Amino acid sequence: MTFLLVFWEFFKTGLFAIGGGLATIPFLMRMAENHNWFTTEELSNMIAVSESTPGPIGINMATYVGYSVGSESFGVVGGILGGILATTALVLPSLVIIMIIAGFLQKFRQNSLIEKTFFCLRPATIGMLAVSLIAMMSPLFFNPNGCGYFECFNLKAILLFAALLFGILKFKKHPIIYLAIGAVAGIIFKF
Repeated sequence: MTFLLVFWEFFKTGLFAIGGGLATIPFLMRMAENHNWFTTEELSNMIAVSESTPGPIGINMATYVGYSVGSESFGVVGGILGGILATTALVLPSLVIIMIIAGFLQKFRQNSLIEKTFFCLRPATIGMLAVSLIAMMSPLFFNPNGCGYFECFNLKAILLFAALLFGILKFKKHPIIYLAIGAVAGIIFKF
């Protein structure tokens, strides 16, 4: 039953997460709430690891969650099966849809209704990413334990974020540089 549930959850995620791997985050947050497969802190770690490893973030996260859930129930073999199952379930809807519309792509590409539909999906995707970003940044930037003047805020995290954002906007270097700087700063300052 666990494998069927993992497959179903990632199939839904693959079907409705339009806009790339980061668009899967709201679905993963819902999984964390509904199934207790992982916590939001573990989700933050999964995102960091998935962004740092080669391959699409959504697929990396599906593999990670599938492996974790499968290995909890059935050991290493179950973990491998769970990872394969979750990854397949995430990719399957896109694969089927692309196969169906591949022959009609050029015909539909010129259709103004299709163009407008894709144009309207962009803000929805941005909104989903913004909500995910806020939900993930809140526990990092705000300290729920103490709330004096500056005790509410995690100043180290805020300063690191501001410095990296400034670097991204000012210097426009390759993203891997900023990931490496963030990882080193996280290790040094013990985030």
